[in-house]
Amino acid sequence: MARWARAGGQGRPDGYTFFMGAVHHAIAPSMYPKLDYSIETDFVPVGLVSSVPQVIVVNPQKVAANDLPGLLAYLRANPGKLNYGSAGNGTSHHLAGELFKLQTKTFITHIPYRGAGPALQDLIAGGRPDVRRPGLLGLAHQGRPHQGHRGGGRQARARLPPTCPPPRKAACPPTVWPRYGLWAPKGTPKEVIDAMQAEMKKALASEELKTTWNGLGTDTPNLYGADFGKFVSSEVKRWAEVVKASGAKLD
Repeated sequence: MARWARAGGQGRPDGYTFFMGAVHHAIAPSMYPKLDYSIETDFVPVGLVSSVPQVIVVNPQKVAANDLPGLLAYLRANPGKLNYGSAGNGTSHHLAGELFKLQTKTFITHIPYRGAGPALQDLIAGGRPDVRRPGLLGLAHQGRPHQGHRGGGRQARARLPPTCPPPRKAACPPTVWPRYGLWAPKGTPKEVIDAMQAEMKKALASEELKTTWNGLGTDTPNLYGADFGKFVSSEVKRWAEVVKASGAKLD
């Protein structure tokens, strides 16, 4: 992304160039002080494409907890004993873990991996991480998903098995839903952006895509244009506060 910004001035506003971004681009401004583009001013927000829930998964041989309240109780009774794996420093997995620690007032040691796959493989194999946050919603322990909560305070039950208790009953604070969206380079003609939004709305409302999204456990969003831009700005601010409070940094 930064390479594209340097080479082409955030891409050509020719009506054929669009940019698919994610939660990482809301995190980047606080993790990269010398970032040479701005997701808020160098691009025009088109619309939100999908919203993907995360899960907390634990190793049952290492963690004596069957649900989220049990995990919180264990963490508070054993501060610093557990590790959590992420896809790397500065990733949404990393910052989600730091946000969880801040909100629950617990401590768990971060282990950065080179990608989400190696972290999950090591967890399954009984390696270093005791806790991981792959992409579904809730707490999964021995194959039984439990509670989850959508970032921003909205209660979420999206496509979870009936064994999941409501978030408030599980005493979990709002956490993280990684999101993917579409932007156009600044200067792209408005009529082109309007046409793309219309096609996005048509596609996201189709039964075919709804079925696919539901099968992946993702949400069907309805956030476009200026409203999407305001949301992204709120996420940039939110993650800056998490980075500052947690002291997270890139090595």
